[in-house]
Parts: sequence; structure tokens; C-alpha cells
Amino acid sequence: MSARTYADRCPGVLRPWIADDGAIVRLRLVGGVVPATTLRALIDIAERWADGTILLTKRTNLQLRGIAHEEGAVPDALVDALTQAGLLPSQSHELVRNIMVSPLTGRAGGRADLRPVAIELDRLLCADADLAGLAGRFLFVLDDGRGDVSSRALDVGLMAVESDAAQLRIGSHRWGEVAPLDEAPKALAALASRFLQLNGEGATALWHADELSDDRAVALGGHHARDLRTQVRSFPPAFGIIAQDDGRFADHVAVTDGLLTRAVADDLLARAGDELVVTPWHGIVVPDLDRADLDSTALANTALGNTALGNAALGDTALNDTAPEKA
Repeated sequence: MSARTYADRCPGVLRPWIADDGAIVRLRLVGGVVPATTLRALIDIAERWADGTILLTKRTNLQLRGIAHEEGAVPDALVDALTQAGLLPSQSHELVRNIMVSPLTGRAGGRADLRPVAIELDRLLCADADLAGLAGRFLFVLDDGRGDVSSRALDVGLMAVESDAAQLRIGSHRWGEVAPLDEAPKALAALASRFLQLNGEGATALWHADELSDDRAVALGGHHARDLRTQVRSFPPAFGIIAQDDGRFADHVAVTDGLLTRAVADDLLARAGDELVVTPWHGIVVPDLDRADLDSTALANTALGNTALGNAALGDTALNDTAPEKA
């Protein structure tokens, strides 16, 4: 249970946080995926309206700060620019599109490709008016079976146990049923909807599934035994070149202090294809690189990247669930 007596104030574009140096806005990315065209537009926006940098958050979102504001609102022109860049697809649901996914899912390792699951979950969230009532800190975490994000505190989520099945999660410590992967988005949205029937009302309403009493957590669906196949964990992928399953490569680039500058963004975009992926470890993945895009030094270090990845989290480097998580 929570003793809070105030409503969630996690920032968004239309509900910024007002700091000493100006307004802060947070931009939600589904699974950390950001189109290259969007990132290119955003660095221009940051230089025009904010302090010129983009912060990568540990929830794989983006943040701008140092924005001029009037009566707690950022300029309409900034809202329009962010909307045109594709960063505000739903004004009513912008605060609740918090979906973290294993960053390399569908490209390197893992039991299942969770990208379609995340996209459909986002669509279902935005289509349900009631789900706009979730707290801005309510988090969905989708782990593709490798265990790289499974230790994150979460409200509702899943962990893949096969290529076409996953066990649902309710809070950080409770487990739901094993569901077909193609039914998982609807099941996750239903869990979020049911949470809103159990979390109370007004300023004292609970923000997180972990705050529910035991009986309410059980009522939410958290009464199933944990599937043994979920008991894996892997370290985050190493920074550097990682071999993808399709024969191409990805570059996991460390961003110092999670602060993306024009110079760093331009370097990433010069090598990027259609999209990049923000990771929870202050990094950005530039995926789908051809061998010709890499220099000989990078290729020589590729094996090291795969070792740290624990390719598929099912092979020699997979860790059991009792192993400590790397900071």
C-alpha cells in the first residue's frame, strides 16, 4: 500500500515539470525505438526550444529541458513541432505509453520477437479512453526471454518462454498465466484496465501494481506459479558491435551521462538506417548494419559483443535468476 496523498506528476509534453532552469518534457518511445527522421528532427527542436541536448532516460524514453514556459505550459509551436516529428501520437495518452522491451529483440538473441507485441499494446492503450487514467509512472516491461530487462521494477509485463508464448507478470514479483504471444497485447491491456478497478480513486489512488494488497494482487491475476523457463537473466549487451541473427550487425553506442549532443546524434545518424533503439543503460543501438559499414577493428571485437550479450540468453552465457545484475 502507499501513503501518498498526491497525484502522479511524471512529466510529458502537455504536462511539463517546471525546474529552476525551465520546463522539462518527457517523450515516450515504445520499446525505445526512434525513427532516424524523428531523432534528426528532435535534435533541431532541442536546439531551438530547449538547452540543445536530449537526455536518454533509464526507461528508454527521451527528455528535453531548459524550455521557456508560461503558466506551466510550453510554447504551442514546440508542441506542434514534436507532434510533426511523431513524438506525440496521442495527446490524451502521452503519459501512459511506457513500454520497455528487450532492446535487441527480433535482431539478436532472445526467444521471441516482441516488437509486434509492443506496437499492438501501444495501439490498444491509446484506443482505450479509460487507460489514460494510469499513472505516468506505470510501466510495462516485455522481456524476450533473455532476462536483460526482467529485473526491472514493473507494473504489468511478460517474459517469453517460447517463440510463440510468454508468461504474464503482475508487479515485480507475481506471475500470471502463460499466454500465446499473439494474444499477449490484449491480455496486458486487460490487466492494466483491471488495475484501474483496484487501485482506488483520487489523490490517494495507487500508482503501481506492487502497492496493491495481497488480495487485490491475486484478484488482478498474480496467483500463478512462475514458469521455470523464466528463470534466466543476462547482463546488458556490451557496448560495441553485436552480430545480428540475420548476418548483419548492430552497434550499441554508449552515450556519456545519457546526454545526446548534436555531435553524437550526427555521428549516429550518419550510420543509421530507418531506426535506432534507446537502451536502459544510457546507450543507443544502431541496428541492421552491413559488414561494409564496419571497420576491421570493430569486426575483430564482434565476438566480445556476442559474449556479453549471451546470444539468445539460452546459451553458454545465460545466467540463472539468482545471479547479481550488473550495475
